[in-house]
Amino acid sequence: MIDLKNVVKIHQTGDEELIALKNISLHINEGEFTAIMGPSGSGKSTMMNILGLLDRFDEGDYILNGKNVTHLTSNESAHVRNKNLGFVFQSFNLMPRMTLLENVALPMVYAGVPAKERKERALEALTQVGLENRIKHRPNAISGGQKQRVAIARAIVNKPAVLMADEPTGNLDSKTTLEIMSIFQRLNREGTTVVMVTHEPDVAKYTKRIVSFKDGEIQDDQIIEKQKII
Repeated sequence: MIDLKNVVKIHQTGDEELIALKNISLHINEGEFTAIMGPSGSGKSTMMNILGLLDRFDEGDYILNGKNVTHLTSNESAHVRNKNLGFVFQSFNLMPRMTLLENVALPMVYAGVPAKERKERALEALTQVGLENRIKHRPNAISGGQKQRVAIARAIVNKPAVLMADEPTGNLDSKTTLEIMSIFQRLNREGTTVVMVTHEPDVAKYTKRIVSFKDGEIQDDQIIEKQKII
């Protein structure tokens, strides 16, 4: 599903070079639920941006869902992103003037899906996260946990090969965090590959694998023998 080979990422600041990722090789199989962890500056956010085709790298190769995406143009990357990847962010990134249904349908507008199908699929996605009775609400009328559910529905509406989550519980209380992680676990059980950046060890325990970064390198890569199930 995801195969990185000897990836190097260098940030140029004036005359100085900072190696953000040092010769990283990482393989994530279809159906895995993987947490990427590490302190600030460890390279985990850079890794997520590369995995999500939001940033380029300087050396190495990236195979996504059987396709070499190393040298894609910006337009080609956008097409592959829309077809293969779903994103959930800490800040939700919802459009405030749109209804929840319209927010979830938005990625399908870019994909050229007909209006009737957009509505049907958006309703199905909102039903998956338990918000089928709130479709006409706007984001300012719902809680933070509900906003993150909407963001998850939007991320899965195109049925992506990989769901990528960047600190998805960072703005949520502990009870709501469990609700969101329960949704991720269910999606994973149903076959969705999930990759999640988190700095919270208690959250990472709900995944199946933890890849820890430090100073631009993979420090540890462990399978969780007893995954915490919600």
